[in-house]
Amino acid sequence: MLSTRRGTTSSPLKSERSCVLSRGGMVCASVPAAAEAGRSILARGGNAIDAALATSAALCVVEPMSTGIGGDAFALFWSAREGGLVGLNGSGRAPARATLEAYRSRGLERIEPRGILSATVPGAVHAWQTLSERYGSLPLCDVLEPAIRLAEEGFPVTELVAHYWWGLERSGVFRNDAARRALSPEGRTPRAGEWFRSPDLAGTLRRIADKGAAGFYTGPVADAIVETSRELGGYFEPEDLASHESTWVDPIETDYRGTRVVELPPNGQGLAALIGLNVLECFDPEEAQPGSALEWHRRIEATKLAFADRNAYIADPEHADVPTPALLDKSYAKRRAALVGERALPGPDPGLASDTVYLCTADAEGNLVSFIQSLFTGFGSGVCCGDTGVVLQSRGAGFRLDPDHPSALAPRKRPFHTIIPGMLMRGDEPWMAFGIMGGDVQPQAHLAFASNVIDHGLNPQEALDRARFRVEGGASVRVETPDAPASEGGTIGQQLRERGHDVGDPGAMMADVFGGGQAIQRLDNGVLAGGSDRRKDGLALGL
Repeated sequence: MLSTRRGTTSSPLKSERSCVLSRGGMVCASVPAAAEAGRSILARGGNAIDAALATSAALCVVEPMSTGIGGDAFALFWSAREGGLVGLNGSGRAPARATLEAYRSRGLERIEPRGILSATVPGAVHAWQTLSERYGSLPLCDVLEPAIRLAEEGFPVTELVAHYWWGLERSGVFRNDAARRALSPEGRTPRAGEWFRSPDLAGTLRRIADKGAAGFYTGPVADAIVETSRELGGYFEPEDLASHESTWVDPIETDYRGTRVVELPPNGQGLAALIGLNVLECFDPEEAQPGSALEWHRRIEATKLAFADRNAYIADPEHADVPTPALLDKSYAKRRAALVGERALPGPDPGLASDTVYLCTADAEGNLVSFIQSLFTGFGSGVCCGDTGVVLQSRGAGFRLDPDHPSALAPRKRPFHTIIPGMLMRGDEPWMAFGIMGGDVQPQAHLAFASNVIDHGLNPQEALDRARFRVEGGASVRVETPDAPASEGGTIGQQLRERGHDVGDPGAMMADVFGGGQAIQRLDNGVLAGGSDRRKDGLALGL
């Protein structure tokens, strides 16, 4: 049955929200209109894949700073029909003319996320079609209807979406007039509760519905992308788009205290979450009770060690040798765990922050989908392509301009990727789909979520709502609740500082500095329990 602490009065693990329960299907997303789009497809007879794609497309409309059809997507899927896990890498590659020499000749030492040079080929639309053709039960054109309607007729902008939209516009994110026309058409961004329409995006979505992925990667939309790139000094050519394909991949996993934790392989950073869990497993969970500074300390240190390996090794495996089996070896984890003492270790340099959407879906047939899609940084490159409504992602910022690094820029290479969908398995059965967005937050939040569920028996909502940390390089770490009491006495912040951590304030500008997630658990009796992060605008909807 469902574990819950809602009836308690003082548990530090209690959530202020209950899980949503259903048996016919479930959709969890960061904006209610998108969750409803997915639920409506389930109600029409669609399966969990159909619902995930409908939700993803709707999020491109209603949360445009975080995702879009100019971005990438990854999926981890339990197929009831096949009785197994399936992984899809829907990330795009660098243009064929994007060479190290071309970038370094411009005097660049790194690729900044703003501007056309950070744009890679968008992979999301191809991923939608690939998943739909193999596993969907409804035509993709039907699945895209809710998103098209939202774009054409409009939608009320939710509170946090309005906040992020406004903050990003003020930071100067929009890099061309097309972006400003599409995303601040009245010279300002929409306010919370204001009705907003995206007619250009609606037209492109309708073209995809009519012609499939070919309607995006060839023809007028592709022409607009190439023309915009040329105008701004980028490297896109028609063949870069026309030749793009998604890749089916074998998921990777580790056993954490008897539960299989599953992620997608590189070029994503799911490997880092598994490395961190292997390190954490080396410590007795009974020694670090919930609410103790010791629990926080060990999770933080495991994350630092995982990030060091992530930064050194993760790259596109088609272009670099990524030693995944060696990094997941339990004996390696023991050697790494031996480095963790009572004092804070120096941590590696952090990566970039990002804006992303994560969603999960389930249906009555037993399918379970963990799906994530992103433009990387808020509004991606900030470049919009003509009158298509397509904002190009900034994933190229994940490349290095060091020729000796595994993730060095190269033509037709996929960059290091932050977005990672997760899954928990008990034996050979799927137990929980989960994911938490937010750049560097993702692997450390995956580690904490899995530990919350497995070590402490939390349900999806409780595990999502627990306070988080964010490692930021060196001894610096942000703690969401530094003033919370620690079981050792004093506060979490004080206790961590005594261990050598440089504890920073949570910060106030962007409310999701600690990410935002969704999760669905399958109970033994077939009931689905959905949770949606309190840090976002969204919810869980059952059918």
